[in-house]
Amino acid sequence: MEAAVEALGAVVNAETSMIEIHTVTKMYSSGGENAFQALKGVSFTIGDGEYVAIMGPSGSGKSTLMHILGCLDTPTSGTYKLDGKDVSTMSDDELAEIRNNKIGFVFQAFNLLPRASVLRNVLLPLVYAGVTPAERETRARTALMAAGLDEAHFHHLSNQLSGGQIQRVAIARALVNNPTLILADEPTGNLDSKTGEIVLATFQKLNRQQGRTIILITHEPDVAEHADRTIFIKDGEVLSDTNHRHT
Repeated sequence: MEAAVEALGAVVNAETSMIEIHTVTKMYSSGGENAFQALKGVSFTIGDGEYVAIMGPSGSGKSTLMHILGCLDTPTSGTYKLDGKDVSTMSDDELAEIRNNKIGFVFQAFNLLPRASVLRNVLLPLVYAGVTPAERETRARTALMAAGLDEAHFHHLSNQLSGGQIQRVAIARALVNNPTLILADEPTGNLDSKTGEIVLATFQKLNRQQGRTIILITHEPDVAEHADRTIFIKDGEVLSDTNHRHT
């Protein structure tokens, strides 16, 4: 498994800023005076190779923030720079390329095709990317092993797996395009505590052994503790930013 993780990419420089968020706000309005401010001047930086949890209660703004970080939404005001480039200046095609190649998404709901094999679920993004069939399978197998699944599961249907195995397939799918940033939105929310620990250990190995930048969105303090840094937000504002690097 360690070799598979190393094969997916090189360690990156943790001292280089990958993400710079400066006084970002986000307003939602249904017209009239019914405007809601989900983010209120949020600012922070995240370096290459960091493992960061963004934690907050329901309605805190963390999901809105995740959508902005994942280039799925844009701020109302403020700036978001990804690798030094202001996201607001990017075209729709550039944003799509970033989402497809630079960012890997892992969601609570898994979002796998239930009647497709594990291998096909993982290599499907490569089909859309125009990767050759031979390379698709090689990259999918490498990603699956890096996510902690062995070959015995590769040809199972995803609906034949346990919750933890399904989430690791979802992690492998997020890895297959070799992204530098992984955004995980409540990835243990549908799992029991023991299985959740296994999934979180997978993220930690990807961060430690390969230097992937990982941002974990959660409302659970015990999940956030697995990261090296916790940004706590409430009512759309950053209340604390704490480093607690594990040894």
